[in-house]
Amino acid sequence: MDPFEDTLQRLREAFRSGRTRPAEFRAAQLKGLGRFLQDNKQLLQEALAQDLRKSAFESEVSEISISQGEINLALRNLRAWMKDETVPKNLATQLDSAFIRKEPFGLVLIIAPWNYPLNLTLVPLVGALAAGNCVVLKPSEFSKNTERVLVEVLPRYLDRSCFAVVLGGPEETGQLLEHKFDYIFFTGSPRVGKIVMAAAAKHLTPVTLELGGKNPCYVDDNCDAQTVANRVALFRYFNAGQTCVAPDYVLCSPEMQERLVPALQSAITRFYGEDPRASPDLGRIISEKHFQRLRGLLGCGRVAIGGQSEESDRYIGESRSPSPGTPAKIPSFSPSTCCSTAVTPGPVGPRFPACAPAGLSLQSSPGLWAPRLGDAAAPTGWDLGPWAEIFGPILPIVTVRSLDEAIDFINRREKPLALYTFSNSSQVVKQVLARTSSGGFCGNDGFMHLILASLPFGGVGASGMGSYHGKFSFDTFSHHRACLLRSPGMEKIYSIRYPPYSSRNLRMMLVAMEARSCSCTLL
Repeated sequence: MDPFEDTLQRLREAFRSGRTRPAEFRAAQLKGLGRFLQDNKQLLQEALAQDLRKSAFESEVSEISISQGEINLALRNLRAWMKDETVPKNLATQLDSAFIRKEPFGLVLIIAPWNYPLNLTLVPLVGALAAGNCVVLKPSEFSKNTERVLVEVLPRYLDRSCFAVVLGGPEETGQLLEHKFDYIFFTGSPRVGKIVMAAAAKHLTPVTLELGGKNPCYVDDNCDAQTVANRVALFRYFNAGQTCVAPDYVLCSPEMQERLVPALQSAITRFYGEDPRASPDLGRIISEKHFQRLRGLLGCGRVAIGGQSEESDRYIGESRSPSPGTPAKIPSFSPSTCCSTAVTPGPVGPRFPACAPAGLSLQSSPGLWAPRLGDAAAPTGWDLGPWAEIFGPILPIVTVRSLDEAIDFINRREKPLALYTFSNSSQVVKQVLARTSSGGFCGNDGFMHLILASLPFGGVGASGMGSYHGKFSFDTFSHHRACLLRSPGMEKIYSIRYPPYSSRNLRMMLVAMEARSCSCTLL
């Protein structure tokens, strides 16, 4: 028996009834979502702490506050977003009404990940509800405590005839994807993204894919190493490195590497203390599976900072950070080896190194590692295998000889979700921006571009397709319907279109169809 058929049928019938279309209904759902966050803030913080050991600070900043901000923005602008958008006309359509109407797609499916289980569930949900859709929400089974809150509590705040939360792992998600949806929004790995897209293609269902990607971080010689280290360490180890837009690897000269690694070690110690494991600000790896994967990645090379692991606490790092002033040996590697050092947070709870051997990817669950310096050899399959995605507190440092070489290194790989450049020279930053392609870009900081709802968030190429946040979320979940309304009269004027054709009528038609400030309209 199909476990989803009855739920999906109920939602389809609700949409066909027109229940979700009025602005008042949409606003009521958004307000309910806001009450859910306000009434259950402590419950959500506890769930996030149990799943990822997220601190109250990280939960508020990256999960609750961002979600509430999206709700508030949608409520303030809902009627303006819904309003028909008039478009310029040519002579042939001067007497007509031409506009774009934003219509809901219908029944949409949102598949959310585990690394930001509230933010990456509710922010797309805001867009789907604001656009007037019925929604099936599939939270991640890995973040089980947050999933439980979403399943048991969230539906009390929304209209259950138009909204449902479903549970399950890969098998159940596969069954769900066999059904026809009007839109699918997926956040997760490129591997699963391909499965989702293939399933959607069977029904010609449009998709947004928010995927991962190796996010390069170029560090120019002309910058302050400690400032760079502070910012890179913050954004690499935030949420224990389990952030799709975290800096995945650093590209810098051997000289900058010599300055940067001690600075990273200093930053890690200041952020998380002499024993990072005891720090309340370091998260944990989401699951045993991801912990084992990350620990396996550390075997690909010798770690520069950190690298030990403790399975019972899903921890990777040393019990103590190195004594201040301990000399670090950081061997140089040519770009062909794609690796020079690896750094991980010092003694902190289950986390991974701030820098890790090149060849490692940075997308895994929470874990920190104690700083220790050493060399690292790039594993076989630099572009494939482990280098594909780390998702954890591992940060490879790759040495290059010049800016041109760094740009070439970036451009020979898949387009990343984000790209970062640090330099005191605005020309260097602008050059990297102009000569590369990525989902997002930030100069002299980490993923601060994500806090602006006025900027779209999304990938390009292998890092995803489509975007959202703010009005971009509303547009993503809306069909932009081209509309032209014409009077039934004035047949004499419009008769020049009819056969038999003549050269005179052709000249008149071409003049009338000439684009003025927009593309021409066919009569």
